[in-house]
Amino acid sequence: MWSCITDFFTYETTKSVVVKSWTIGIINRVVQLLIITYFIGWVFLHEKAYQVRDTAIESSVMTKVKGFGIYNNKVMDVADYVTPTQGASVFCVITKLITTENQVQGYCPESEMKYRCTHDSNCTKYLNKPGGYGVPTGRCVRFNDTMKTCQIRGWCPAEIDYIKTEPMMEVENFTIFIKNSIRFPLFNYTKGNFLPTITSTYIKTCNFDMVNNTYCPIFRVGDVVRYAQQNFSILAHKGGVIGIKIGWMCDLDKAEDQCNPSYSFTRLDAMSQNNVVSPGYNFRFAKYYKMDNGTDYRTLVKAYAIRFDVLVNGNAGKFNMIPTLINMVAAFTSVGVGTVLCDIILLNFLKGAEQYKAKKFEEVSDAELDTNSNGLYRSQLSVRHDVKLSSDSGAFSLGQYS
Repeated sequence: MWSCITDFFTYETTKSVVVKSWTIGIINRVVQLLIITYFIGWVFLHEKAYQVRDTAIESSVMTKVKGFGIYNNKVMDVADYVTPTQGASVFCVITKLITTENQVQGYCPESEMKYRCTHDSNCTKYLNKPGGYGVPTGRCVRFNDTMKTCQIRGWCPAEIDYIKTEPMMEVENFTIFIKNSIRFPLFNYTKGNFLPTITSTYIKTCNFDMVNNTYCPIFRVGDVVRYAQQNFSILAHKGGVIGIKIGWMCDLDKAEDQCNPSYSFTRLDAMSQNNVVSPGYNFRFAKYYKMDNGTDYRTLVKAYAIRFDVLVNGNAGKFNMIPTLINMVAAFTSVGVGTVLCDIILLNFLKGAEQYKAKKFEEVSDAELDTNSNGLYRSQLSVRHDVKLSSDSGAFSLGQYS
């Protein structure tokens, strides 16, 4: 117990030992150089740790599609093939339609082949379960001259969605106009993708490309699909989702014209293109009408489309003294890692490690001080016992000799 108490009430102070060794000296300087290089090159120059950054970007996106196509001998304009019509950041360009006209509420046979039947007992198992296009009644009725299917109650006639149709290939040459405004609230900095050098004449004639027109806000659909590394013919047949990414990486310590958008493109539903169950992208919508006698009827449309998602991200940085001081302190503190590494090598792996330990660690007790005749303690491990110069710092200097 007494030993524990005496060990607890002890005090440790730093003792300097100078080791004149080429090996440990080179290791120490190399480690320090690597740490300094890391902080200067990566932390300060590349990551710009001297800046305070704003990642809470605020963004507004407006879009507009232009072009004319021909589908089923009909000329299609923007109102026919773009949905929704508000010009938001997410919109669809329809490439293929399967239309079921003049549907009214009533009873009719299912059109899906899995509902084929020969008598009513084949259909009762579907009761109280959702059917393909309506509510099953449990009856087996005639579909055509060669087969029967289960009857449903709903919008009739039921949709036949396995009809093969060709997509509207003119979509490849349609253009997408994107207007994007952003704001970094921390710095109250606003800007848009319409750069000051862009004129109305340039807008009317330019199309975005990765080399010559990197800031043109008009994108040809075929080019967007190609930049996303997709095949337009396959995409037009099955549909898909393409992401148009606008990145704003701004260094506000530089001139304002250095803060410009960068565009990239990707397939967002990459998993669905390899899925045999539900490949691509499609959706249904209906147009409703009323007969003279007040009966409602509708035209059901199954649309295959290319959906475009305009995604905006970015961050801005500006010099600030607080992160600069924090990272400078971290840099100076990290230089001490070299000392820790060198101590581990020095005290455990180098020849003469025991001698180094004896010089580095020394115990002093009150009893030793009391037995000293002049009241001053002299270590038995001191390099020089007899001479104490005024310029002596108290550090030990050890040399390695072969």
